Amino acid sequence: MTEPLTRLRRLLPALTGRSEPLAVESMPGGASTRQFFRVTLAPGQSAVAMYVPDATRSDEIVKADAPPSKWPFIEVRELLAERGVSVPSLLGEACADGFILVEDLGDDTLARYLERQPDAREALYRRAVRDLAEAQRALSALPEQSVVQTRAFDEDLLEWEVDHFREWALEARQIELDAEGRSVFARAAKHLAKTIASWPRHFVHRDYQSRNLMVRTGPDGPALVWIDFQDALLGPRVYDLVALLSDSYQTFDHDFVQARLDEYAAHLELDSAERAAVGREFLLVTVQRKLKDAGRFVYIDRVRGNPAFLQFVEPTVEKVQGALSQLTDDPVLADLKRLLDRSLGGS
Repeated sequence: MTEPLTRLRRLLPALTGRSEPLAVESMPGGASTRQFFRVTLAPGQSAVAMYVPDATRSDEIVKADAPPSKWPFIEVRELLAERGVSVPSLLGEACADGFILVEDLGDDTLARYLERQPDAREALYRRAVRDLAEAQRALSALPEQSVVQTRAFDEDLLEWEVDHFREWALEARQIELDAEGRSVFARAAKHLAKTIASWPRHFVHRDYQSRNLMVRTGPDGPALVWIDFQDALLGPRVYDLVALLSDSYQTFDHDFVQARLDEYAAHLELDSAERAAVGREFLLVTVQRKLKDAGRFVYIDRVRGNPAFLQFVEPTVEKVQGALSQLTDDPVLADLKRLLDRSLGGS
């Protein structure tokens, strides 16, 4: 198969309407197999090309009952833009060849921006929570044929994600569970999945965290732009809050998280009982999501040969243990906490 960069150079005239760009360079990627290229169109003017390997066959990218010319990235981007969410502009598409061209938002993810401007953290996280609440309200009713409607955090998916931790963060690292430990873990995985799947479902970005929010600076100050939304689906209202506030790449104290949850509840005009429910849901989804993340980081190293995420395994497990320490009234999860403390260390 032709190398992506060669294919991109061949496609650029049709994508951009220009005979030849000034430069094309690779950009750092993330945990997925997608590749990114910065295309310089003119001095001071650039775009970003996203390449999806095997796009026409990937279940993660292509809507099962749609032709490969219509990617969920494009469909979800259009939906978000229509409902007032800030997303990159789409500049061109060659989906049959695995490429789309989008607005270049620069290199300032929220995570990178805060490395230079740590004092902006509270204001930007307040903004992220507000943006999420407003988006959930705007997306409360979805088009009947939306790809988002075809995918959900059902019980099977949630349980599979928890099992991902057992398979990769435990077994692949030679951390063996005895028969009792396997039973405890399986019971907890089923319990988490069944509980979370029973809640009402809302629009979920699925990975609403500091590396998937871009900071755009304008006359009114910094604003946030959503990216990496192509896997959007239906799930619990707190799922994106967990991705944001239990982010494996950031550290927040208890008071910071609780203040943001208070703000979320205020934006949606939730009463005190619902605010308490949000807090409980947040802890349960933190356990489920962070177990999956820890397993995924090991998987990315062992299967994809990318060890860059291994440094986040232990901090992610600590977030699981922290949430479990607040759920000791649940006997199934209390057993899980004791198992993880015994197997991995903890308090």
